[in-house]
Amino acid sequence: MNRCAITGKECDDRDLVPLDAVRPLLKTFIRRRHPELAEDAEIGREALDQLRSAYIEDALQNEIGEITDLEREVIDSFRDRELLSERPETEEEEDRKATFGERLSDRIASFGGSWTFIIIFGGFLVIWILLNALQLFGGKAVDPYPFILLNLLLSCIAALQAPIIMMSQNRQQEHDRKEAMQDYQINLKAELEIRHLHEKIDHLLLSHSERLMEIQQYQTELLQRILDQPKKGEAREDPNSP
Repeated sequence: MNRCAITGKECDDRDLVPLDAVRPLLKTFIRRRHPELAEDAEIGREALDQLRSAYIEDALQNEIGEITDLEREVIDSFRDRELLSERPETEEEEDRKATFGERLSDRIASFGGSWTFIIIFGGFLVIWILLNALQLFGGKAVDPYPFILLNLLLSCIAALQAPIIMMSQNRQQEHDRKEAMQDYQINLKAELEIRHLHEKIDHLLLSHSERLMEIQQYQTELLQRILDQPKKGEAREDPNSP
């Protein structure tokens, strides 16, 4: 077991990452924070996760300015390797959490915005107008034209229905706002993960190309040695020739 070059804690060999294996941008950030590290230093995965979170926070702060709680949760989940997505609640679960007034406002808003309500209320208006226009209440209209009582009734219904519908809409807006916040966090984390993968691929390609160049140089030197061997042999045979 060896020690982490940053924290000094003993770590298993499989939990240590050489500094040379770290991506160039992250390595530059680590060098800026810990200039005393040697070239062959090894960093524990826990410390490396902390440094990666600090690097992401610094990059986000440079790009979007002030870090909010939403971005902070994304950085923490990136460091702890946790999921941000949550299972959406069903209607039954939402009803159990809602109060009686909230459930009632949802039912009234749902019924008030349906064709059933339009047909029933339209039929009620037609019957009311016909009964009072034809004076079927014993020859005397309860609400004669211009139907002042009906107007008062409609005004009262509208005055009560409007705030109830607004309460239901406020709950829906709060629900949509939470979903939008979660979508933003997931999209931000996905973007950071994709950027992280791009940097890893670039680092692998660079390391692979350097390794190929070394192999190519070694093959060239080996081929040159093979080509030079017959010439040396011929040079040794020339003095003994008749």
